[in-house]
Amino acid sequence: MCKKLLLAFSLLGFSVAVLSATPQDLLKGYESQSAKGSPSRGEQFFNVKHGKEWSCASCHENPPNHDTKHIVTGKVIKPLSPNVNPDRFTDQAKVEKWFKRNCNDVLGRECTAQEKADVLSWLMTIK
Repeated sequence: MCKKLLLAFSLLGFSVAVLSATPQDLLKGYESQSAKGSPSRGEQFFNVKHGKEWSCASCHENPPNHDTKHIVTGKVIKPLSPNVNPDRFTDQAKVEKWFKRNCNDVLGRECTAQEKADVLSWLMTIK
């Protein structure tokens, strides 16, 4: 039973081992659920307000390659670019938690796998 469950998760593109990952692993998982990530769509998505008062760039700024502060709480936010902050996008559970929270703030819903693939593919280009 346990082996079948692990195989099912693996076939769906989920990382089973302690949820550690690389940005490339996560991108492949999102792309397996959608289409290839587009850095240009990701950058546009990141900077546009989607009917709510904030965009991703409201807190993370553009380019997101330096410390910023949350627009409401003032809490320091470390750089999103995994090229600048190697700890970014290395814990699948944490990534999913923050995508869920931030997408809800910006979109009023969860992000799709395609939106995640687009944004992550763009973030991986930022130095």
